[in-house]
Amino acid sequence: MVSSCLSLVVIAAFLWWSGAITPHIRWEVDDFLSRTEVDENGVLSASLHIELENEGLAPFVLTGISAEIPGLLLLPADGAKKEHSLVTVESGDMKTLETRIVITDCAAVPHEPQPVGFTYRTWMGPGSAEVTWDSWWLEGAEGRLPVAWQRGLAGKICNYAVSPDWP
Repeated sequence: MVSSCLSLVVIAAFLWWSGAITPHIRWEVDDFLSRTEVDENGVLSASLHIELENEGLAPFVLTGISAEIPGLLLLPADGAKKEHSLVTVESGDMKTLETRIVITDCAAVPHEPQPVGFTYRTWMGPGSAEVTWDSWWLEGAEGRLPVAWQRGLAGKICNYAVSPDWP
């Protein structure tokens, strides 16, 4: 009886550790490729590239992304813009998810890091996770200062949109 329970615990621990139950995902936002645009209605948006790396042994399918952040709105995937709503990431593989982010109010974007929600599917079924990305860093006379990821991104997009050099 004890050996059976111990065996189940060892199997469950292995499945958890391997990423077979809950994916082991490394998330990173890449702002280098972000493209800012204002549409015909005056809506300010940018493309957001999210790098997903599967550090587990089991593949997963990312099925959705969402965030409730004042001043920002993540848009669902747009097939016309070749955005994909489902991204499959095999074990040890890295994929990039491209989505659109709308800046609804530059000043309202919070200064504290905010979480982003993801839904996924594995061989065990669907699940969800919430991730708060690492802060960005600004270089200045005072040294390096941390800035919440969403505040740094919104600042970059908003500053770019009002720049006299922007077409």
